[in-house]
Amino acid sequence: MAGLFFKYITMNIRVHSYESLGTFDGPGVRLVVFLQGCNFRCLYCANPDTIDPKGESKETDIEEIVRQAMSEKAFFGKKGGVTFSGGEPTFQAKALVPLVKRLKEQGIHVCIDTNGSIWNSDVEELFSIVDLVMLDVKQINPERHKTLTERSNEQTLKTAKWLQDNGKPFWLRYVLVQGYSAFEEDIRTLGEHFKGYDMIKRVEVLPYHTLGAHKYEPLGMEYKLKGVKENTPEQLDAARDIFEEYFDCVFVN
Repeated sequence: MAGLFFKYITMNIRVHSYESLGTFDGPGVRLVVFLQGCNFRCLYCANPDTIDPKGESKETDIEEIVRQAMSEKAFFGKKGGVTFSGGEPTFQAKALVPLVKRLKEQGIHVCIDTNGSIWNSDVEELFSIVDLVMLDVKQINPERHKTLTERSNEQTLKTAKWLQDNGKPFWLRYVLVQGYSAFEEDIRTLGEHFKGYDMIKRVEVLPYHTLGAHKYEPLGMEYKLKGVKENTPEQLDAARDIFEEYFDCVFVN
């Protein structure tokens, strides 16, 4: 038993960076922990430095993250807490499970921001114990999804169904990229697919931005969306109006 306990408290997780007092990644004020490693290759990725499984990151004892969260807990209030983002957090699901359990022991609300494309027993346990899943659905159209991410959306949709079937509250997040994910027909297909999901508590339309474009060249990577313009207010309003035909909890974040 002592050996098991020692292993539990010394487990490490690879952390890229932190954001304190975040207000865009889950309810309330949050500590956002950006984890290293991602299986997607999203063309608009704002954190390309988190893709490589090692990259510019630090092996961090999970207790160090618990201490960081506890030092900020007074700012969380009733709605806030800790959000694990990335990268793709489920890349490190095995280490996240005991970390989330420790945070829950301290009464801290925990969110996972995920593309939903990784599935194994560790991921299933992780989703079972967090308070909220923020599911990034990049595209409902399989071909356009692969163009946008170089990966399939099949498991993402299966993950959404698991969340619905298991009564796990989740937010659906959708980045609006002109020429890639802003097609009305695709938004309507997504709406039809998810309109009966009562576990969706919020739909977020996320404007496309280029804030991470400057990171690509130093990493020896090409930013492939050069020339793609950010959304106009009218485009965002039009997308929100379509989503609102299917959901009553739509927000432009």
